[in-house]
Amino acid sequence: QVQLVESGGGLVQAGGSLRLSCVSSSRTFTSGAMGWFRQAPGKEREFVAAIIWRTSSTNYGDSVKGRFTISGGNAKTTVYLQMNSLKPEDTAVYYCAGRRFGRPEYDYWGQGTQVTVSS
Repeated sequence: QVQLVESGGGLVQAGGSLRLSCVSSSRTFTSGAMGWFRQAPGKEREFVAAIIWRTSSTNYGDSVKGRFTISGGNAKTTVYLQMNSLKPEDTAVYYCAGRRFGRPEYDYWGQGTQVTVSS
């Protein structure tokens, strides 16, 4: 059973920074992708960022472009999300997700880590 384990969430003041980490228990996604999504109370899940391992390309949701950076470890089993210039509207549970090669959707999810940005 593949597990994705997130860490690094917490409470930070607006304008501050946090770094999230996600570790996969296997190399299931090394030909696919790993990414981050978030969900705030009462809102739909929102795409944040992803890294496509085969091409090392990255993409971001519009609301975080220029503030968040996704990166990965050399083994392609760890992803990081560096979050700068945090805003109260970034408050959410952040989920790590994995997508296997050839699959259209992310099909493995972590338990989530809470990020709270105070104003």
